Amino acid sequence: MKKSSYTKEEIDELKAWFDAHDDIIPESMYIEESTYSPNLRDTLLTLFEQSYIYSTNPRMQGCVVLLLKIKKKLEEKML
Repeated sequence: MKKSSYTKEEIDELKAWFDAHDDIIPESMYIEESTYSPNLRDTLLTLFEQSYIYSTNPRMQGCVVLLLKIKKKLEEKML
């Protein structure tokens, strides 16, 4: 799941997934036990902005990792 860097195309695919599932994005979410987003849509916008800016920097991949965790939680909700 975690890689050292992500391509713009991989981030585009992730963005497309969130766009296609916009109707299931809750207002807030505990992403992890200690990571809470009171406004998940704003959080997603910020994480995607950071992901595109830092996609080639291996030290700045936390934003993509959080996006993947959010996606996984939403997918689990869909089951």
